[in-house]
Amino acid sequence: MLTALIQKTPCIAQPRNLRAFRRGTEGNVSVEFAIYAPLLLAMFASIYTFFDAFRRDSVNLKAAYTISDLISRETTAINDDYLDSMYEMAKLLIRQDSQLGLRVSVVRWDDDDAKYYVDWSEVRGTSDTTWTDATINTVSGKLPDMPDQERVILVETFNEMAPAFDVGLPTLNLDNFIFTRPRFAPLVVFEGSATGSGSHNDGGEGTD
Repeated sequence: MLTALIQKTPCIAQPRNLRAFRRGTEGNVSVEFAIYAPLLLAMFASIYTFFDAFRRDSVNLKAAYTISDLISRETTAINDDYLDSMYEMAKLLIRQDSQLGLRVSVVRWDDDDAKYYVDWSEVRGTSDTTWTDATINTVSGKLPDMPDQERVILVETFNEMAPAFDVGLPTLNLDNFIFTRPRFAPLVVFEGSATGSGSHNDGGEGTD
């Protein structure tokens, strides 16, 4: 009789229930998901953000090379409509909502002065500053070594990228600086610009 009473007492049966609870596996998947899901989501967000940054940087660079290559093949003077179409094409290639800036210039090297000079420079989009004879030499370290009176087409694109997720990556400036020699003509002329003589303006605006 005493043994039966002890077995029916709740405090005596409690350790057996605890052991059964400890051995139970029901709900383990839900608990593990609650623990690991935030870590997995953070990892996926980081991977996507960094991949998107590299992808967009590559797309911007390819767009700049495409514009530079197309302009280098021209044998006749280009005009505002032509550059407008290049700008619209660049936006289509990038296919992003962010604003794009484009600057196209033709730069010439002069051996006598040991300086670069600007035949012409045009901007589109968010770009608002053209190169001049006075400013182009501030980036002379980025320009190639050239023979006397040789010219290159300089194409620059400017685009900002806001990361898709906040993973510690700041807003990136996807700027490109591409130069290409004219392929089929000594230079690419812009309508209305005084280029092609091989001389430069020593007394006008934009000189040292």
